Amino acid sequence: MPKIVVVGAGIGGISMAYELRSVVGRTADVTVVSDSEWFHFVPSNPWVALGWRKPEDIKVHLPGVLEGLGIGFDASGARRLHPAENAIELNDGRRISYDYLVIATGPALAFDEVPGLGPDAHSLSVCHVDHAEAAADRWDKFCADPGPIVVGAVQGASCFGPAYEFALMLSTDLRRRKIRNRMPITFVTAEPYIGHLGLGGVGDTKGLLESVLRDHDIKWVTSARIDRVEADAVECTEVVADGKPGPQHRFPAKLAMLIPAFRGVSCLMGDDGKGLPGLANPRGFVVVDKHQRNPAYGNVFAVGVCIAIPPYEPTPVPVGVPKTGYMIESMVAAVAQNIAALIAGRTPSSEPTWNAVCLADFGNDGVAFVALPQIPPRNVNWSSRGYWVHAAKVGFEKYFLHKVRSGAGEPAYERLMMKVLGIDRLRPEQSETQPPERAA
Repeated sequence: MPKIVVVGAGIGGISMAYELRSVVGRTADVTVVSDSEWFHFVPSNPWVALGWRKPEDIKVHLPGVLEGLGIGFDASGARRLHPAENAIELNDGRRISYDYLVIATGPALAFDEVPGLGPDAHSLSVCHVDHAEAAADRWDKFCADPGPIVVGAVQGASCFGPAYEFALMLSTDLRRRKIRNRMPITFVTAEPYIGHLGLGGVGDTKGLLESVLRDHDIKWVTSARIDRVEADAVECTEVVADGKPGPQHRFPAKLAMLIPAFRGVSCLMGDDGKGLPGLANPRGFVVVDKHQRNPAYGNVFAVGVCIAIPPYEPTPVPVGVPKTGYMIESMVAAVAQNIAALIAGRTPSSEPTWNAVCLADFGNDGVAFVALPQIPPRNVNWSSRGYWVHAAKVGFEKYFLHKVRSGAGEPAYERLMMKVLGIDRLRPEQSETQPPERAA
């Protein structure tokens, strides 16, 4: 049987393994390689950081689940990929071979690119469940002796939703504790305007997010380059339209949480600190074509945050394009179909839609947006605010964790619901420029 290896066991990797098992059945051997035995639901990390969830609430132990599905699992972790040899070097020194490889590693967190940034220095993080757990310990101590707060995203960041969520959820939490009046909150972001999100905005995310920040008495600074994070302050420089430095700020901060920039994980990097030639760009993100297939190595695919997507538009401070949940699921669906086609001796033809459906929770309400596709120009460009978003995100968390525990790919009822809403994972076979047939 052909051997398919999926590197990574996060949202992209686990979804990929389940989809492959659903599409290729038992005609191929599917193995997942990860550096941990645990899956954790990353979108819930801001809840963990505020003590609204325990880490065990959002984690799934994978070995038993995958064994029951007939999926191999190795938690040694990948040290280096060798695509020219169809092999993976593991951290314990072993090498495993593959016929088809799917890279779903997620990113490395580039805390080192800003002095003082990160949980080992002066700021909190919600990028990993362990970081969020440490933040929860600090949060309780902070609330007993509060002070100024700075939340945001640094230059090069591509994941802005959790920054907005954390700023607004902690404001909600402080209001519940009746101590919100004791501290200022400042939102500092590399985005050229509030609600840009690395996507040029979606619907009226600019107006909606500016409104909710005002409702929570949160000041903001945009086009900000974070210069350093200190134990008691965050220093940044506003960059004006022509790229020149503008006003400088030093915001007192007894507590800071800033989303870092991302880069490729170590197994995608060469000894020179750059991405492996042919496989990844210099920053370590995997290069793929419209079929999620690497142009240099035709049996290598990639999904999720680890793929290379150029910025949507020039901005005074660099920002990246986010890879959101449903967008990743569309990549997963295309890769499974394309690997099945290769196994059957056909040419891969499936293309993901890169449609985006996102829920940002603020504790007592939230903002949702639908972008079809995620990157403009779009067929659907919609956003809305309300308590229902909070309820929907809680429901989605429980639903997705159930999928992971049960080994489901895309259940029929999910597929039907999305179809009714006009949200598809794969592009139709007909040409994008061909008009739909008129009804008789």
